[in-house]
Amino acid sequence: MARLFGTDGVRGTANKDITAELALDLSVAAAHVLAEVGEFNGHRPVAVVGRDPRASGEFLAAATGAGLASAGVDVRDAGVLPTPAIAYLVAQQGADLGAMLSASHNPMPDNGIKFFARGGQKLADDLEDRIEARLREDWQRPLGRDVGRIQPMPDGADRYVEHLLSVLPHRLDGLHIVLDTAHGAASAVAPRVFAEAGARVTQIGGSPDGLNINDDYGSTHVEHLQEAVVELGADLGLAFDGDADRCLAVDATGALVDGDQIMAILALAMKERGVLRGDTLVATVMSNLGMVQALEAAGITVVQTGVGDRYVLEAMKAGGYALGGEQSGHVVLLDHATTGDGELTGLMLASRVAETGRSLADLASVMKHFPQVLINVKDVDKAALDANERVAEAVRLAEAELGERGRVLLRKSGTEPVVRVMVEAEDGDEASLVAARLVDVVKAELALQPTAAALD
Repeated sequence: MARLFGTDGVRGTANKDITAELALDLSVAAAHVLAEVGEFNGHRPVAVVGRDPRASGEFLAAATGAGLASAGVDVRDAGVLPTPAIAYLVAQQGADLGAMLSASHNPMPDNGIKFFARGGQKLADDLEDRIEARLREDWQRPLGRDVGRIQPMPDGADRYVEHLLSVLPHRLDGLHIVLDTAHGAASAVAPRVFAEAGARVTQIGGSPDGLNINDDYGSTHVEHLQEAVVELGADLGLAFDGDADRCLAVDATGALVDGDQIMAILALAMKERGVLRGDTLVATVMSNLGMVQALEAAGITVVQTGVGDRYVLEAMKAGGYALGGEQSGHVVLLDHATTGDGELTGLMLASRVAETGRSLADLASVMKHFPQVLINVKDVDKAALDANERVAEAVRLAEAELGERGRVLLRKSGTEPVVRVMVEAEDGDEASLVAARLVDVVKAELALQPTAAALD
């Protein structure tokens, strides 16, 4: 059977894949596993639970709280807040675990549940596996005074806003910023924190009704934000996803500023302030070569990992680094957050604009975007990719042809019979030609063989 936990918790269609029964069972199992590994240390445990505004989050959060309370955990219900806010509150409150109901940038019918351990840390793979193995087991239920209590946590947003403002290196006075909150979890918090930081704020995508989260707004649909920034003559715009763990930006001309450009700007700012530990940024192999070259020219090392914020975070912790992230806008500032935080990222970016007096477009020009061509080659034997010498030789020839003017990356999909071919080059036409040749080789060498049944 496929593993229930993915790279970011358990996710699927609400009330089909992600049911109230599953949320309750997962919560009970999580409480049992964390108790066994000593997270509770013999005391009465406390959990912080939050959700994004999607309608299904209402019954799923109730089921999650019920499961935890039935296992003897006292629950603090923080209501609708961004994912990084729940992670922060788990640490700030000294809670033993946290749970967030959200499907991030996914459409409204989806939902998911992710758990945080003490300190607001993501659960390790082995703990998730143990939780999955304990689902629906027989267990001795606490009785009387030992059952958990569920209480609201009305000051959760206040605590999170206070934290964000406390780490801001420079106020935002004089900036006009448009915020696209995706009708999501940032809708109430983001305008408040940016205004209190000194900015003049215009909000779009800020009317969540439980059904419209990520619907044509947010970091996956930046067109409205681009139009609003230009029409209003704003200094910049920021787009968050449904649970506000990602942030993309738009400069005053309406041009998109992606996660690579944001990380380049923040890395240079942090190096200047002496807080970029090891003068190193952690990014994935999908980050643009232009970012890597620009930062290396500035004396900053770029450590690259596999695709996924989990791998970025692991490398950051292993190396003791302070900054990492993905091209998608999922940026981790480990001195101030345990996970990607879109509002924190946006504040730091806007702070740099205010501090330097330079436009966002000017700051982003530190790196040149190399054109990227990404082609998904479907219906191939991805397992044979690494051992196929003809594919390897084609890659070597392509790399020799591009030299320092580009790069090649072939990687297997984690869930589909797909090989992803990515080519970067200074010239977009050259990248397309090289990618097309590689795709032809992959198709020829890794074509799935027909089964005996099909031949019959």
